[in-house]
Amino acid sequence: MDEYLSEREQLERLTGWLRANIPWILIGLAVGGAIVGGWRWWQARTENSGVAAAQAYSQILDAFDRGDRTRGMDLVEQLAQAHPGSPYADQADLAAARLLLETGQVDRAASYLTAVMDHSRDPQLVLVARLRLARVQVAQNHPDQALHTLGTADQGAFEARFAEVRGDAYLAKGDKAAALREYRAARLAAGPAQASNDLLDLKINDLAGDATSAPAAATPKGT
Repeated sequence: MDEYLSEREQLERLTGWLRANIPWILIGLAVGGAIVGGWRWWQARTENSGVAAAQAYSQILDAFDRGDRTRGMDLVEQLAQAHPGSPYADQADLAAARLLLETGQVDRAASYLTAVMDHSRDPQLVLVARLRLARVQVAQNHPDQALHTLGTADQGAFEARFAEVRGDAYLAKGDKAAALREYRAARLAAGPAQASNDLLDLKINDLAGDATSAPAAATPKGT
């Protein structure tokens, strides 16, 4: 009997607790459901946005491949407005920059590369934009700007390419010793997996040949 009363008391206590707290339980369930529902909605929205951005980027590439540059550039701007911050928008800017360089519109190309460099959330795309912008600046005979663009931060898998462009910038400045140092650093960073780089080897050989063929300082008489 005592055991029965104990269980009954426990049931009454549980019932009383539920009556007192049921409003908060319902609120908690509602909030939890809203959070889960909101998360699922956000996931679906993000996925749909990513698919739309990917499709827009594909249309841009198709337009460029067809030679419809005006249409392609219009789509680049539309993609940037509809999906700001998307990696596809960054990729589209890089594609636009390449097209502009091919048509001699260097300043416009530089503006697209700068936008990716300054605003992309993808560190790899930032490095790609930084590298290409530095090449443009060297071609524009702005080697100091190119060196500033390249910077000294970690370049990861692009280390060899950064060193080579840095060498090009120093060569444009007339500093052959620094250029040779950077070219050799690029060759070392490339490693065996990327050993085949005839242009880099040519740069190294030319500068190394100049260094060895430079006339030695004349020895003063009487020494």
